[in-house]
Amino acid sequence: MAGPGVHPQALDGQPHGTATLRVRGHDVARYVWQPDLPLAMSPRPYLHPVRTLAGVTVTDAAPDSHRHQFGISIAAPDVGGHNFWGGRTFVAGHGPAWLDNHGVQHHERWLRHGGDELAHALRWADAHGAALLREQRTIACRPLTDIAWALAMHTRLTNLTGAPLPIRSPAAQGRPGAGYGGFFWRGAAADTAQVLSPAGSDVRSVHGGTAAWLAVTGVTSGDTWTVLFVPGDETTARDRWFVRARDYLGVGSSLAWDEPLVLGPDETIERSLVTVVVDGPLTPAAAAALARQAT
Repeated sequence: MAGPGVHPQALDGQPHGTATLRVRGHDVARYVWQPDLPLAMSPRPYLHPVRTLAGVTVTDAAPDSHRHQFGISIAAPDVGGHNFWGGRTFVAGHGPAWLDNHGVQHHERWLRHGGDELAHALRWADAHGAALLREQRTIACRPLTDIAWALAMHTRLTNLTGAPLPIRSPAAQGRPGAGYGGFFWRGAAADTAQVLSPAGSDVRSVHGGTAAWLAVTGVTSGDTWTVLFVPGDETTARDRWFVRARDYLGVGSSLAWDEPLVLGPDETIERSLVTVVVDGPLTPAAAAALARQAT
């Protein structure tokens, strides 16, 4: 059963394990808080579809090329040797391999719930149910302009293992450029796409670096949309961006790039990121102004 007070109607009519977020009367996102996924996908809550105010979908889920990617989620490829990303695990000196090491993010209880805000407690556990992390996650949405709305996501992660707990990306284990892990957006399939940031108008300018904001503009079946990403606090602003636009559209804010992030026993970290969903394109100047407004 869905938690008390959670809206039971998803955007596609599914009544179980989902909640709908609304802005100005528009259904703008579905949060799948209790997904029905195989263990090899590292089951976790995710947002999909996420839509512009005009109804254009800007996320993808379980695409043929990467079945383990789901809309907007918080995922990590290696937490103490356990895969909370899904799919294959990168093994140093070998490459990607299928391992029996997938973890699960379990919903535990609702803290707040409504049409414009959701907050819940989660437990990150290995395949045998042993808890590694406790999380408190908040997702909130609000209008910004007639064509843009903001989705703010905040996560608070605490090490439950009683020992140092490393969080690693494949880049930290020798795979160049693969610094993903943390917040991740899998973009909708686009006929054309352009990346914008204060560092430049291409992927190479910002991938693996920091920037005050990052935007992706896409065209899907004649509809132009932009998704703008803005760090929500100073700590998140120091995390590096992971950007993919060649084979698919993907943007992540990396918890650990070329060095592991090691949490001590009972240590807590927090991250905040704001995603602005826009109908139409943005110039660099308009993106910078909207980024300031969003935070």
